[in-house]
Amino acid sequence: MVDAFASTSSTLISRSVDDSEKDRTQQLRVGRLTKAHGLKGAIKLELFTDDPGRRFVPGAVFTLQVPTGSAWHGKTIELVELRWYNQHAVGFFKDVVDRSAAETLAKAILWIDADVAEQSDEEDAWYDHQLVGLAVVRDGVRIGTIGRLEHMPAQDLLIVKTPTGDVMIPFVKAIVPSVDVKNGVVTITPPPGLLEELPEDPADVEMTHAEPETDSVLETDAAASAVETDRP
Repeated sequence: MVDAFASTSSTLISRSVDDSEKDRTQQLRVGRLTKAHGLKGAIKLELFTDDPGRRFVPGAVFTLQVPTGSAWHGKTIELVELRWYNQHAVGFFKDVVDRSAAETLAKAILWIDADVAEQSDEEDAWYDHQLVGLAVVRDGVRIGTIGRLEHMPAQDLLIVKTPTGDVMIPFVKAIVPSVDVKNGVVTITPPPGLLEELPEDPADVEMTHAEPETDSVLETDAAASAVETDRP
């Protein structure tokens, strides 16, 4: 489930699981372990859910997303306790007993299994399968459809299929101000150059068609350019 109207630090995101339960089950990305906290195995958490009281309860088991070379690859981890220090979430996990063990989990992403029919109370949040296939519109013109989502540590990306190829759109409010699942439309306001090459600067075009300048003018301009280049 994704939330385009907040930073990714407060989003809850889903992806399909590749097994016999995929028609009924989603894996939801609910947090990321950032760094060790103290000496007793505690780990600071970046939460991707607005409901940590329901997701992060003692005994909750999370699937770990870590590099294939990690000793934690393919494993799960069980929460013992979630505490708050200076408004930062800190987790204590089973079998993570010291700082050295906690450091091996830095940057791991936490996923949980959830029923696909589960309704979220979070505002402006969607499951991946709700977004895939929606029309993407810019300035009232359809430019493509959402093919898939990519969930990166820093932010989430909409992969938009256009006639000229796939385009990656950061799924943040500034660029994706409106998601209308009911009508099947996602409105984007990308910055210049995100979807196409920037047009030529009109001033450059005018210079191309201007009359040749005299040697004295060219020399003056060259000197001015040198001054501009030398400026810090």
